[in-house]
Amino acid sequence: MSELTFEQMLEESLKTIHTGEVIEGTIIDVKPDEAILNIGYKSDGILTRNEYTNEPNVDLTTLLNPGDKMEVKVLKVNDGEGQVLLTYKRLAADRGNKRIEEAFNNREVLTAKVSQVLDGGLSVVVDEVRIFIPASLVSDVYEKDLNKYAGQDIEFVISEYNPKRRRYIGDRKQLIVAKKAEMQKELFARISVGDVVEGTVKNVTDFGAFIDLGGVDGLLHISEMSWGRVENPKKVFKVGETLKVLIKDIDGTKVALSLKFDDSNPWKNASTKYAVGNEVTGKVARMTDFGAFVELEPGIDALLHVSQIAREHIEKPSDVLSVGQEVTAKVVDFNEEGKKISLSIKALLVPEMKEAPVSETKEDDSDVVSVDIDAVIAKQEAEDAE
Repeated sequence: MSELTFEQMLEESLKTIHTGEVIEGTIIDVKPDEAILNIGYKSDGILTRNEYTNEPNVDLTTLLNPGDKMEVKVLKVNDGEGQVLLTYKRLAADRGNKRIEEAFNNREVLTAKVSQVLDGGLSVVVDEVRIFIPASLVSDVYEKDLNKYAGQDIEFVISEYNPKRRRYIGDRKQLIVAKKAEMQKELFARISVGDVVEGTVKNVTDFGAFIDLGGVDGLLHISEMSWGRVENPKKVFKVGETLKVLIKDIDGTKVALSLKFDDSNPWKNASTKYAVGNEVTGKVARMTDFGAFVELEPGIDALLHVSQIAREHIEKPSDVLSVGQEVTAKVVDFNEEGKKISLSIKALLVPEMKEAPVSETKEDDSDVVSVDIDAVIAKQEAEDAE
């Protein structure tokens, strides 16, 4: 019997491999675009970057190290140059498909990093399986710009699993909806009208601001933003700003908010500060044909009727006054219940006149005009409401 040569014995000691076989190898060298593995075969195995991962432009030297052992799948026993081509991503994808199938069947919540932002949604990779999350399933609200999700870890569930078509659809929206429903339930269980809570400005419109209370968006209407007058909410509040707000009303899932705290109500001490006969100073806030409204302080406006601006006849307030102008006048009527104050400059100009409320008529003095203050202010409020 002839003895085997060293080369024959070495060849017999080496295992045989087949295309599609899963084998274990040891990394002996790593370059940015490929790794070389000892797979116990007569030729080393080559694992290219494209067969390691779907991620573009990855430097393999940052992910693999010589001496590491790893399982790979034989892609080609001989690439034409005597080399064995290996794949890791396809092996991972085979295993990933099973992982995704289990997650789909069990409604498991998965977490993955957003690898790509596409025109119609987001792309994530789980165990080398690429999953698409349509824009409509990214959030429970319309997302104009999805780029903010780039590189972020997000949670989702698999809503569609079709390995034959390699179609894997993720859904993040239903998780957000479910979480908000739970938060909403917890919030309504602990809040009530009159509570002061903290929230975050979520959106600002011309008519008010929506405040995120943690599961529920409350409406802070423009009329509840201040005891004074707010012309433009967008100049007062910024998205992301934190506020302490008063819960004014709860109607089902709708929450009305206010910043009109009782301790800052300017009408609390108004009866003393603006008693009839007091001399006060304020700024003209707005004007109509019948008079000017003077802001005495934020939240308190008083009516200066056209007949009380000067002793001589004036057609309309804008003939002698302008918005923002500071005026000094005497309080001639104070209605605490109706929160109405009437002023007169004429009363300061003619101190010897017998003073009378603006709502009264003095038949023998043509300088004093009969005015129904409640009717005048009601008319103004109706015009403002329109």
